[in-house]
Amino acid sequence: MTASSVAVVGAGTMGSGIAQVFLEHGYLVVLIDVIEDQLVRGTAAIERGLARRVRKGQLTEEQRSALLAGLRVSTALEDAISAPLIIEAIVERLAVKEQVFAALDEGAPSETILASNTSSISITGLAAATGRPDRVIGMHFMNPAPVIELVEVIRGLDTSDGTWRTIMELARALDKTPVTVADSPGFALNRLLIPMINEAVYLLMEGVASAEDIDTVIKLGANHPMGPLALADLVGLDTCLAIMNVLHGQLGEDKYRPCPLLRKMVASRHLGRKTGRGFYCYDA
Repeated sequence: MTASSVAVVGAGTMGSGIAQVFLEHGYLVVLIDVIEDQLVRGTAAIERGLARRVRKGQLTEEQRSALLAGLRVSTALEDAISAPLIIEAIVERLAVKEQVFAALDEGAPSETILASNTSSISITGLAAATGRPDRVIGMHFMNPAPVIELVEVIRGLDTSDGTWRTIMELARALDKTPVTVADSPGFALNRLLIPMINEAVYLLMEGVASAEDIDTVIKLGANHPMGPLALADLVGLDTCLAIMNVLHGQLGEDKYRPCPLLRKMVASRHLGRKTGRGFYCYDA
């Protein structure tokens, strides 16, 4: 992709992380969020991420300042439409995403690619909210986006070969490894990962082992860098539950039924790192 600008809609953990990835690769980025406080938090997260790169000797302070100069923030969705690629990274709710895609479709030029960072919602369904289903695609970054190499590229039913090739090439230019995934509930990663997290929550609820010991089993026994409960806290328990609901609702199998403890923790707003408390407690 030769264009030098991108718009990211949603300034939460994933949106700000995606914005940082593009900034680090020389793109001009406009970060959009209707909640001004979210933009402040998202910008601060990007600044911390780039400062971390300076401390590691991967950037100079001058380079960091130059990259930040390429970031613009806005609460107006129409400020996204001048970019040739718009990536949606908002809350994992179909109706809200459909509204955003319909609005972007109405305002953006016909050649603009509309991508979603959704972790479970149908790309074909989102494309149906637009008049350009051939230009709609999934571009699922992993958390934390500046660190994790994988990007799932999800083709909807009508996604064109040209759109797919453009996003595959772009992912590689961002030093990511893209994998092509069919439009299926949970795609590939979360179809594997989220049931493991859910089963870990069942083990905890049933008193089989403590959270620390469950995570140690997976880290040492399966050589994973992080245990499933710590990972759930990083992803966000509300996000994990949303994905489980999609898997259970669309596939209809009991093995995808969300654990009652997971539901209870989300209802209590114990969502993991972002709220300071999940399966573990975190410093403010």
